[in-house]
Amino acid sequence: AEKSGWGMVGGDSIVTYDTDCGRIGILICYDVEFPELPRLLAEQGMQILFVPFMTDTQNGYTRVRSCAQARAIENECYVAIAGSVGNLPKVHNMDIQYAQSAVFTPSDFSFPSNGIKAEATPNAEMTLIADVDVDLLKELHNFGAVRNLKDRRLDIYKILNKSKK
Repeated sequence: AEKSGWGMVGGDSIVTYDTDCGRIGILICYDVEFPELPRLLAEQGMQILFVPFMTDTQNGYTRVRSCAQARAIENECYVAIAGSVGNLPKVHNMDIQYAQSAVFTPSDFSFPSNGIKAEATPNAEMTLIADVDVDLLKELHNFGAVRNLKDRRLDIYKILNKSKK
């Protein structure tokens, strides 16, 4: 929709950014639905993945949310999704949006059992704030009950980063 509606095109690099809060990655909306992209960010040490999104239906939102929560588990990181809600009738292709912002965690003993650190009220304008502990991620990487990143079978597959850094 972004390409046909607004003439936007995708970027050509997959990079992380060092911040005061830890190493972060950013994937826009649909990008989180491809597991290889966040995996490449995780291999660069990403601790928090930010996923801004815009979905116009609950079905579209569910795809983004479900994939984002899976990425938190697969990559042993926090994932924060933030979507737009409401109605912008005078902006082309922005008539109605559906969203529920949330912060997801890995699924292990040191984290919430449902993998949800915080979530907003569905389809309501609000600010969501959540404290996350990146030191818990280090503990998970070394001592977690299930260590997805360490248990990968790199002897039978690998993901190549062909992006322009």
